[in-house]
Amino acid sequence: MRTAKNRREFLLGAALSLTAAGVVSRPAAAAAQRRMKMDLHTGNIGVKANLQQQMEYAARYGFEAFDPNINELAALSDSALKQMRDEMAAKGLAFGFVAQSVPVAQPDEKFSAWLKESLTGWAAAMQRAGMTRFCTWLSSSDPRLTYLQNFKLHARRLSEVAAVLGDHGISFGLEYVGPKTSWSRGKYPFIHTMESMKELIAETGKPNVGFLLDSWHWHCAGETPADILTLKNTDVVGAHLNDAPKDVPVDQLRDGQREIPMATGVIDTAGFVNALNRIGYDGPIAAEPLGSSVRNLPPEESLALVAAAMKKAMALIQ
Repeated sequence: MRTAKNRREFLLGAALSLTAAGVVSRPAAAAAQRRMKMDLHTGNIGVKANLQQQMEYAARYGFEAFDPNINELAALSDSALKQMRDEMAAKGLAFGFVAQSVPVAQPDEKFSAWLKESLTGWAAAMQRAGMTRFCTWLSSSDPRLTYLQNFKLHARRLSEVAAVLGDHGISFGLEYVGPKTSWSRGKYPFIHTMESMKELIAETGKPNVGFLLDSWHWHCAGETPADILTLKNTDVVGAHLNDAPKDVPVDQLRDGQREIPMATGVIDTAGFVNALNRIGYDGPIAAEPLGSSVRNLPPEESLALVAAAMKKAMALIQ
């Protein structure tokens, strides 16, 4: 029987072999069949890196985009930003998306201050950098607000966020949290499916609001490729790819138990990426294996494993 250590060494050896053979460097054949970009979010895989390192890692391991730290991006001078964008163009790289929490549940004065002091500055920095995608996630339960109360609050607050982003040419992606262990935790369950998120998006009344789709939450919500096919390219702002542990019933999956894409085959990765491809999705797709042991590896090992896993997933697109 292969131990976890041996399995990791086997996967790493395979990933490094792919890199040496040029397979991980740039997926030319696969890229011709798809519009979505293989995206690197270093924080998602436990790799600490500044902007320059993120760009270099993305190029070295064959990614096509990377998600910058928004505060570091905002601090760049015009000349430094131009230099970075020139380097990115030379390496065939693009920016992915920015993901930040939105303080929906905060008192009015704190939320208003966040809009003015944080979001407006981030949106201006993104516009200056040519970025057009900002995403957040929603808590799937609440200890005090009923579903309707929470729905009304989110619709109002997220509409205000969308207005600020829209003024800067930015789309706003919302991620629902699918595991039953999450939405049953609070007294009042909240949005945790694609259909219920569609209702909230419609209620905001803003044309720049869509989805951050995550294969993990899609799987936990019991959804299928047919659900994704009800969307258009413009409905999807960002995407995450994960796998789930074996031998755990879907209603017992916990958010911190994710695996890197293609690790177990529990999640229908082929169905997910092919459905996205069929609707013409042209945005970034990044691994987000929260809780995976890959997050504790040395950076080079983590990057090689995730790059190989993402390449394998993209190769499923037909």
